[in-house]
Amino acid sequence: MPQLAAADSKSVSSKMQLGLVTYNWGKDWDVPTVIKNCEATGFEGVELRSTHKHGVEITIDAARRQEVKKRFADSNVELVGLGSACEYHSPDPAVVKKNIEETKAFVKLCKDVGGSGVKVRPNGIPKDVPIEKTLEQIGKSLREVARFGADHGVDIRVEVHGRNGSAELPNIHRMMEIADHPNAVVCWNCNPTDLIGKGLKHNFDLVKEKIGTVHIHDLRSTSYPWKEIFSLLKGSNFAGWALLEEGKVPTDIVAAMHENRAVWNQLVGS
Repeated sequence: MPQLAAADSKSVSSKMQLGLVTYNWGKDWDVPTVIKNCEATGFEGVELRSTHKHGVEITIDAARRQEVKKRFADSNVELVGLGSACEYHSPDPAVVKKNIEETKAFVKLCKDVGGSGVKVRPNGIPKDVPIEKTLEQIGKSLREVARFGADHGVDIRVEVHGRNGSAELPNIHRMMEIADHPNAVVCWNCNPTDLIGKGLKHNFDLVKEKIGTVHIHDLRSTSYPWKEIFSLLKGSNFAGWALLEEGKVPTDIVAAMHENRAVWNQLVGS
């Protein structure tokens, strides 16, 4: 690992680790480029979002899966997991079933390439369906895929995401309550909706015992209360991955990663 990255790693006193989601900063990078740029900037892990240039998809064969696993094993970058777009809110049972089966395929892929979890999401609550019915449907779907994931040693990471209330923490809390499985964990997503209702701390406390991963965004931005969320994470003894996921792509992505690593050190340091 380059000198700067090694020095940066030593300055971090928290047990949290910094990683990258390939959405959107790494969407045009193949696997060797993802690894090279993460190593160069002190990003210790990566979540490979489906449909990007890295090509790590449920359609790849066994040889390609082994190749991907070896590339990460031979590097200083951990394959934290895979980011699917699987979701379970549709009022059409056939669509829900298709998404459940696709999630299971991602679980198998994740195990084969050496990852530890698959990100899934709620992506909305249909307006013409009672909300409790949809929350129950999502929760039961999560329970099914969590059980399957547990059999393969792969977490199911439920991203706080979506429209019409599906990204509101009381609803996420209810989904997880219905799922009722230790292998279903929350992926905190640093959304504006985290601040609504009774505020950030109240909403954080609803799910803090279930947080498995965190998606952060460009830490140079002031659009989210970074100091507060990092304080809450440290206060809850969160020791997992915080993965940078940012839609707006800078002109120089690697330079932006270096700058985010510097801000990260300040936020997680003692």
